[in-house]
Amino acid sequence: MRVSWPREAKDFATVTAVIPCYNYGKYLPQVVHSVLMQKRVEAKIIIVDDASPDGSVKIANALAEGDPRINVVAHEKNMGHIASYNDGLARVETEFVTLVSADDIVAPGALSRATDLMMTHPRVGLVYGLPSEFRGEPKATWDADGAHRSSWIIWPGKEWLWWACLRGRNFIFSPEVVMRTTAMRQVGAYNKELPHSADLEYWIRAAARWDIGRINGPSQAYYRVHDSNMHVTTYNTLQLDLEHRLAAFLVLATPEVEHRLPNGAHLLELARRGICREALLLAERNLDSGGPAQASLEFLTVATAAHPVAASTLRGRSVRSRIRRAQTGAAPTGFQSFTESYRHQLNRARWVAWRKVGIS
Repeated sequence: MRVSWPREAKDFATVTAVIPCYNYGKYLPQVVHSVLMQKRVEAKIIIVDDASPDGSVKIANALAEGDPRINVVAHEKNMGHIASYNDGLARVETEFVTLVSADDIVAPGALSRATDLMMTHPRVGLVYGLPSEFRGEPKATWDADGAHRSSWIIWPGKEWLWWACLRGRNFIFSPEVVMRTTAMRQVGAYNKELPHSADLEYWIRAAARWDIGRINGPSQAYYRVHDSNMHVTTYNTLQLDLEHRLAAFLVLATPEVEHRLPNGAHLLELARRGICREALLLAERNLDSGGPAQASLEFLTVATAAHPVAASTLRGRSVRSRIRRAQTGAAPTGFQSFTESYRHQLNRARWVAWRKVGIS
């Protein structure tokens, strides 16, 4: 890992924003504006409407009629979001590319910050940063966000991947990513067999080939939170998230990645242990906060799928003991409540670390 201060590139970069859209037509003007108002880059847009029944394609075409920088691809039938990603990305001709959902917004200055980093460091193929969540309408104060002091972190791809595997996590939301188009072409298409974790698998494949850059400081994208895209917040959805993560990390065992990562088997083992560890931790947290024993039994199943010896580890035995106690109807002990309070503070510290440096 190397930290440095930003440097502006001498030349303006060309960037295409691929915007997949399904029933998000009402948000298209906002995301399109956020791309076209970017400074110090020459921006283009490809909107891919996936046969939206809400009339999104009409809004997209109206935007394109008024600006030659906008192109619209209209699917005659719904093909799914992964197919929309791949369709749009295959049409990119600029030096850099970003994939932005129609309901998200690119932060002011984000594209120039990302392309400055990649133009300064030719081995970096992917840049990410801080995505900030919002509800409702864009905020006028966002214009000042780019004034925040920033720094760069350059990760050798294999080092960044080691941390992702160790933690068994996806450090990147997605709308904040800008890629070198050459890197995108080498990495290839998104995996349609992984509709819920294709992004993580894509970052793994990218890190196997290229270095990873991170913009610290200002927001790089604004992620809209609403009912149809709510983050995982329940134990049930967290369980599914862990299963999808495990499916994504399995790409480490494929021939495509194995020949680029001599330690790929070790990395996959790290990822399995990381997901196992988190599943067991969530099982404990569920019980220590008074949750149902069934939820923890399901987490134990996920942990065992990730690593067969999960139940026999120290934490696994602790989970099984807690489950047996909860099944008798006993409430969490004072020690359990204290432990859960401590974990809450530890998670907050990790969240702060992620905001600062992009890993946690």
